[in-house]
Amino acid sequence: MIGELLRSQREIALFASLAIGYFIGSFRVGPIQLGGVCGTLIVALILGQTGARLAPDLKNIAFALFIFALGFTGGPQFFANIGRGWRYGLLSIVEIVSVLVLIMIAVSVLRLDIGTAAGLLAGAATESAVIGTASEAIGKLGLGDAETLRLQANIVTAYSVSYLFGLITIVLFTSQFAPLLLRINLRDEAQRVWRKLGGEGAFSEGQRAAAPALVGRAFRVGSAAGATIQEFEQQHGFNLTIEQLQRNGANVPVEPSLRLTADDLVLVAGRREAVVAAAASLGEEVDGAGFGQVFAEKLDVVLTRGDLHGRTIAQVRDQAKPEDGRGVYIAAVTRLETTVPALPGTELNRGDVLTLVGAKANVERGAKRLGYVLPATQKTDFVYLGLGVLVGMAIGRLGGQIGGVSIALGTGGGCLLSGLLFGWIRSRHPLVGSLPSAAAQILKDFGLATFIAAVGLSAGPDAIKLVRAYGLALPVAGILMVLVPGLLSLWIGHMFLKLDAPMLLGAIAGQQCSTPAISALVGVTGNSTPVIGYTITYALSNILLPLMGPVVVGLAGKVGSA
Repeated sequence: MIGELLRSQREIALFASLAIGYFIGSFRVGPIQLGGVCGTLIVALILGQTGARLAPDLKNIAFALFIFALGFTGGPQFFANIGRGWRYGLLSIVEIVSVLVLIMIAVSVLRLDIGTAAGLLAGAATESAVIGTASEAIGKLGLGDAETLRLQANIVTAYSVSYLFGLITIVLFTSQFAPLLLRINLRDEAQRVWRKLGGEGAFSEGQRAAAPALVGRAFRVGSAAGATIQEFEQQHGFNLTIEQLQRNGANVPVEPSLRLTADDLVLVAGRREAVVAAAASLGEEVDGAGFGQVFAEKLDVVLTRGDLHGRTIAQVRDQAKPEDGRGVYIAAVTRLETTVPALPGTELNRGDVLTLVGAKANVERGAKRLGYVLPATQKTDFVYLGLGVLVGMAIGRLGGQIGGVSIALGTGGGCLLSGLLFGWIRSRHPLVGSLPSAAAQILKDFGLATFIAAVGLSAGPDAIKLVRAYGLALPVAGILMVLVPGLLSLWIGHMFLKLDAPMLLGAIAGQQCSTPAISALVGVTGNSTPVIGYTITYALSNILLPLMGPVVVGLAGKVGSA
């Protein structure tokens, strides 16, 4: 009865896979969470036993939208990190090379077919996009329909088996085993790095929420009398601003050249540590109820200035003219939809979204000098989106042979490269190509989930056969494909690149594109210093790994037939 319903109304099979899959994926055991995509795949494999199928066109459209949006959102960070983030980027290269070598060893030893090899790569590296690019590559080999479907089904089954073991391994390796190998207390080390970057004390995430980085406090001027406002602000590195001043009960316009006099009431705003340090030289703290709100404006600004790429927040403030930087504070840095700690020692990248806080005139002035204000729009430029996908499809038709290995990008690889290019153009010319982050996230989430549901339903009948054929070999291979690149990166990053441990472990989580791993790391360290390394390798691996799908298909076919 249920089988007939699913076969006759295939949309029920799709949305049942999504709903039940995301429900299963939401459960967490410690730091381990399957996630909606893997949950959807498991449900689709089960429902696929009934014979329910989705149209191939729907699968192709969903994947094209997902992979273009993936490239579009990652484009600015990808190009920004190619050059100056080379120390972290090298770890992504370690990941790519080592997993390719391990896959070829597995193909030779276990006699894996090309579909199982590609699925092992996708699962162990926890990169679902590889399923699409590898499936397309297999579809272009000119095999019979039955053989093509069998190999594509093996991709999905191998992915589902190796993903779980790869996920558990990378979470435990980065948060538990690697600190033991380095012989460090990870929380203490993260606190040291936090202070080195200019953070006050060793606050955890929850503590910093209770003690905000930007504050406003009122004082009655004492020993600071006689100094001009600019001189006083300069003494504290322009990390605070006298926003309002009352003299003899009347408000006085705040000018840099205005001299403070005894008993003036001033409202001082700025970084918490600077305001605390200035309190002793100012005078008695008083009730500031008579002053208006200090930070009246908050603007999200995309950093586009190339000369500021790679500079720390402190260096950006030092470089700015006092009249340009006055009263402008970076309250948060968002990179690849991940919040990076906005500390004085935090390096900024072109494409970062900076949350500026301050008086309205100040933040608007600062926005003009840093980049462009992220428009609060919900409209998508479908001309730009449609053109981008079309260009991607055209690029995907390109292919050739390298060393006797036939490689074709396919629609997935082409749309990924097109998304990179169109996202980069958008970051340089913000007046074109609006694709709000929420819309891009929907394209990525729904596009990938729909694609995964489609391939899972198709693979259902063949899944049990593959598991019986290889048994424990796939889980063991999945674990090794996490441990070997992880250990190599740990050794190279610690011994040669001299990376701080929290950032190094974050980078290893990023090279595996593992969000659960970085979440576990942040929980163990107590602050967000690992995110600094994570965002760089995540941006690179998230683009490079999907491009490896056709490469693995080509290499595995040659090695397996040798």
